[in-house]
Amino acid sequence: MSPNESVTMTDDTGVDLEAEFQASNIQELLDQLDRELIGLKPVKTRIRETAALLLVDRVRKKLGLASGAPSLHMCFTGNPGTGKTTVALRMAEILHRLGYIRRPDVVSVTRDDLVGQYIGHTAPKTKEVLKKAMGGVLFIDEAYYLYKPENERDYGAESIEILLQIMENNRDDLVVILAGYKNKMDQFFQSNPGMSSRIAHHIDFPDYSPDELCAIAKLMLDAQHYHFSAAGDKAFRDYIVRRMSMPHFANARSVRNALDRARLRQANRLFESMQTKLTRDDLMTLEASDILASRVFAQGEKDID
Repeated sequence: MSPNESVTMTDDTGVDLEAEFQASNIQELLDQLDRELIGLKPVKTRIRETAALLLVDRVRKKLGLASGAPSLHMCFTGNPGTGKTTVALRMAEILHRLGYIRRPDVVSVTRDDLVGQYIGHTAPKTKEVLKKAMGGVLFIDEAYYLYKPENERDYGAESIEILLQIMENNRDDLVVILAGYKNKMDQFFQSNPGMSSRIAHHIDFPDYSPDELCAIAKLMLDAQHYHFSAAGDKAFRDYIVRRMSMPHFANARSVRNALDRARLRQANRLFESMQTKLTRDDLMTLEASDILASRVFAQGEKDID
C-alpha cells in the first residue's frame, strides 16, 4: 500500500479520520475557497459536506467496506457572477486530491462546443470534448441550451444522449457539472429525466448582498494594487445599490466591469491633470469622481454598467 493509500489506525483498529483529513491536504483548498469567495455560506457548507462524504467513502474502501461508487455529477444553479466557475475549479482539485479523478483539470464548454449545425457534426464535436475532459471535470455552462424542443432540426438532443451514456458508463473517470439559471435548469431536468437521475449534487448559488459586493470590489482592487478613497468607497456603494436594480446585473462580474471602467477614468483624470509628480498613492487611489462619472448615476439611464 502506497503512502497515499495508508490508513491511520487507532489502538482499537478504528480510523483516525482527522489524521486522514490532514493527510488529504484538502483543508488548504477549502481555505482558498474562503479567501477567493466572499459570502456564499450555503455553497461552502455543501462543498465541505461533499468533501467529508468523499473522505469517509475513501477510508471505507481502504478498510474493505465496499460500496457503490458515489455519483459525483453536479448541478450549480444561480445568476451570473456568483462564483460557479471558481467553485468548479476548487471542486476539481478536491476530487483529484481524494483520488476520484485523475487530473485536477476543468474543461469549460457551452452548447456551441458540443452541438453541430449540420447532420453528422454533433457526435464528433461532443465526443472530442469528452475525450479532452476525461479524467477530470467537464463544466457545461447554460446547459439548458442543449435542449431546444421547439426546433425539430436542432441536434442538441444527440449531444445529450452521448453525454448521458458517458456520464453513466464512465462516471469513475469523468465528473460533469451543469450550470445555469435555476428556473431554466429545473425546466431542463423536467424535460430530460435521464439527465436529472444522473445528477446527485445540486448546489444553489445565492446573489450577493451590497455589502458582499463592496467587499468583493476591495479584494479585486487589492489584487491590482488599487484602493478607494473614503469618498470613492461611499460612491461605489451607492453605485452598487443603483446598479443592482437595473437589468442584466451580474453580481461579481458587474463589479469587475465597473472597476475596470473606474480605472480607465482614473487614468484619464491623472493624464489630463498633467501633474509634474505623481505619488504612489495618486496612482493607487480611485476617487469618487472616477465612480460618479458612470452613466448609472445619470437620470433615466438603464441597463448600463
